[in-house]
Amino acid sequence: MLIDPVTVAASAPTPELKLSIIKQDGYGSERADGAYRLITQHTRGKAGNRHYLQLLLTKDATDPYTGLVRSTTAYVSFTISRPPYGWTDAEISALSKALTDYRDDSEVTTVKLLNFQA
Repeated sequence: MLIDPVTVAASAPTPELKLSIIKQDGYGSERADGAYRLITQHTRGKAGNRHYLQLLLTKDATDPYTGLVRSTTAYVSFTISRPPYGWTDAEISALSKALTDYRDDSEVTTVKLLNFQA
């Protein structure tokens, strides 16, 4: 089990997050810090194990069609599917890092992904 709260260092433009447990069981947890929520889920299966992370951020935004201010939520997620054999922790960690490295590469970037350029 992780400590409570988990502190994530600030990395502009995101502030430091102190993600405290809201609920937790043997298959994952939900943590929050203000408008940020982090969901972690673990699933065991015959085809291997699945690990899912989802970070959500809620804010008020103006609907451009009605002019009404509404609560909106955006999220990003990350799924790791690990076969039941043949893969070490180090290999899965390297594969996970390769994905975030791809996204963060100057030739790709999140902005280019959001603009359908990658």
